[in-house]
Amino acid sequence: MTDTLTIRHGYYAGWGGADYEASPCGAQVRLYATRAASGFVPAGTGRYVRIVPLTEVEHLSYVTTRCVWRGEPFLVLAHHDGWLRVEYTGGRAPVAERLGLERFDRGVYQAWAPAREVAELREEWV
Repeated sequence: MTDTLTIRHGYYAGWGGADYEASPCGAQVRLYATRAASGFVPAGTGRYVRIVPLTEVEHLSYVTTRCVWRGEPFLVLAHHDGWLRVEYTGGRAPVAERLGLERFDRGVYQAWAPAREVAELREEWV
């Protein structure tokens, strides 16, 4: 299931009838594509960028992917080879410690979870 799953975490903008990874900057938005397209310029290997006025953007949203693992709520940050990088969002340090999560920063706990153990995988657009 996760081999074809796209984990989104960040800004996305609709422009020209398609959704792009995005980076808002004042009155402009940088749109990122994985293939060359008209008006996009190379920004690295397999990455292209186009800057458009914010007024041309159909929508601009912050997207996160969330899930439940071991009965607790998590944010999904990435996926690789059947594993998901998850960050605990339950806000209770004793629970995070009981789950054996790595303390990434004060109050921030993360882990690599087997994708087959994750439930309720969903995107939230704000």
